[in-house]
Amino acid sequence: MNLILLSGGSGKRLWPLSNDIRSKQFIKLFRTNDGEYESMVQRMYHGIKRVDPEADITIASAKQQISLIHNQLDNNVDISMEPARRDTFAAIVLACEYLHDVKHTDADAPVVICPVDPYVDDTYFEALKQLSDLAETGAASLNLLGIEPTYPSEKYGYIIPETKEGISRVKMFREKPDAKTAEQYIAQGALWNGGVFAFRLSYMLEKGHELLDYTDYYDLLGKYETVKKISFDYAVAEKEPSIQVMRYHGDWKDLGTWNTFTEAMHSDVIGNGVIADTCSNVNIINALDMPVLVMGIHDAVIAASPSGILVADKEQSSYLKPYAEQFEDRIMFAEKSWGSYEVIDADKESLTIKITLNPGHRMNYHSHERRDEMWTVISGTGRTIVDGMEQPVKAGDVITMQAGCRHAVIADSELKIIEVQLGKDIDVRDKIKYDWPE
Repeated sequence: MNLILLSGGSGKRLWPLSNDIRSKQFIKLFRTNDGEYESMVQRMYHGIKRVDPEADITIASAKQQISLIHNQLDNNVDISMEPARRDTFAAIVLACEYLHDVKHTDADAPVVICPVDPYVDDTYFEALKQLSDLAETGAASLNLLGIEPTYPSEKYGYIIPETKEGISRVKMFREKPDAKTAEQYIAQGALWNGGVFAFRLSYMLEKGHELLDYTDYYDLLGKYETVKKISFDYAVAEKEPSIQVMRYHGDWKDLGTWNTFTEAMHSDVIGNGVIADTCSNVNIINALDMPVLVMGIHDAVIAASPSGILVADKEQSSYLKPYAEQFEDRIMFAEKSWGSYEVIDADKESLTIKITLNPGHRMNYHSHERRDEMWTVISGTGRTIVDGMEQPVKAGDVITMQAGCRHAVIADSELKIIEVQLGKDIDVRDKIKYDWPE
């Protein structure tokens, strides 16, 4: 089974834990069997591999998410990088060209396109395999997975099939309706459009060349920022005459807001928090070291991170985006391919960060022109390289770097460092990378 997972989304619908880099699919809120927490992208990737260990998965993702994907999955995971956001059609075509020209996938092979962020169980992954098999038969050019509605939702588009059978030709598509119209659609056997579909690879390559001006993957990648913005539904699905839909009856949730997210939480509290007995239907998601105590309130979500604190009625939490956009968009926490960092304190001429490097990983060899830095090792062991000189480091060691000094650190065990940046113009763009010293 060849799958392309779409992971290009971003935004602040789950502020203060989500932002333009760390979108909702990377927030670790789902408890695993071993008591740890995993994100949507981890849950989806591992679920597919559990049902089909041989599945060939490619993640279509924005450039700024690549380090996060490597951190949460594996450095060897296949990624089709989108240099800019050009909507779903261009992203899917680019990923398909990546399959064909880079991974050399056969043009007749079936390909399944799936969002990375629904909350599902193993029946969903089994359905993806069935959809792939359906595409391989060639009975229709485009094959959709339609979700059986559980209520007349106004949030989703609808697929209206010709019959109520398990597999049916598609009669029409309808955009997000009001609740009364949604009831009428459901009475006709309509299905939610969950953005899941399958085709033979050659089909999408032909559509790409028909609607976009490029020669191959490398040409499209180079001119990607200039291609037309257009959704896959508008460009392809709504115009395709040879199209059918397969009904899916299992669990499926679109966790797009804190209200829906809390419905999937295995515990009322994630992180350091206590909910008093005088509360009902309250959830705490706390990414801070300090405790959160909630008393005497109902139907609320409290979310805390280094970026801010949200206290909201659950239904009202769906409307937080315009309020969150009023705050300065400083990235206070980020996961990298080598580990993670968290901003502890920010002032006009200083920035203090807690860095965690995973065992066996290292930073880039780099320098800064407009700031000095100081590292204090608080746990673990590793090695620093400063202007080409390597030395071992352990808890309690302090290393200073003047502006212009080339430096990097290597973690032998998990290594935790407090980094203090000093300067009048501290900017994330003030970084020059170098080849690793021999």
